[in-house]
Amino acid sequence: MTPTETFISHLIELRNRLLKIVLGFVLVFFALFPFANEIYVLLAAPMLAKLPAGGQMIATAVTTPFFIPMEVAMMAAFIIALPHTLYQIWAFVAPGLYPQEKKLMGPVIAASSLLFLIGMSFAYFAVFPTIFGFVVGSAPAGVAVMTDISEYLDFVLTLFMAFGLAFEAPIAVVLIARFGWVTIAQLKEARSYVIVGAFVIGAIFTPPDIISQFMLAVPLWLLYEAGIVVAQLINPKTAKENAIKA
Repeated sequence: MTPTETFISHLIELRNRLLKIVLGFVLVFFALFPFANEIYVLLAAPMLAKLPAGGQMIATAVTTPFFIPMEVAMMAAFIIALPHTLYQIWAFVAPGLYPQEKKLMGPVIAASSLLFLIGMSFAYFAVFPTIFGFVVGSAPAGVAVMTDISEYLDFVLTLFMAFGLAFEAPIAVVLIARFGWVTIAQLKEARSYVIVGAFVIGAIFTPPDIISQFMLAVPLWLLYEAGIVVAQLINPKTAKENAIKA
């Protein structure tokens, strides 16, 4: 097979995998669409639970009551279809990997998906109630807290992404150590910078209360430490050699 034919076959394979990814997402979305309002109520539950008696959320645009639940259904469809999406990506790149890389990437993809979902769950069950309790409790007397559903969705999506990506820290640490980009000793030496960076990230992506910042910064730092431990366990010989070289 000529290089041109090989390139074309790769493009065809990529197209087929992308079509399967889109099809999987669309099927899940249409299955969830009839329940879009219920899904939004579930997403809004942490905020609604903190509002005063009789409090409610509002929609300030004409089409918002329709489009926002639809966007939430799309987000839920993306999450549910994520294993299928990652499998298609894996199936596309796997033929070009060495056997040892295949053994590594399979668990990495599975662990990445799980950690991202854990990060989102941590945000929903632990962080949201804390943040919304702080925000509602900080409102001046006589001010009715009625959050627009569009702004609420933007806010929670930002936190979902922040915590989901933060919980990927162990994967990043393991990979950069496994491929020899940095040594275990260097990762340990960077600990102080990581702690400072974690609190900076916490200050950027959370409201200006110290509790919320800690709830993002501390897990990020602990997950970094967990990544170092896992990197040492996966390949203790390399870790020992890297430590000696350092």
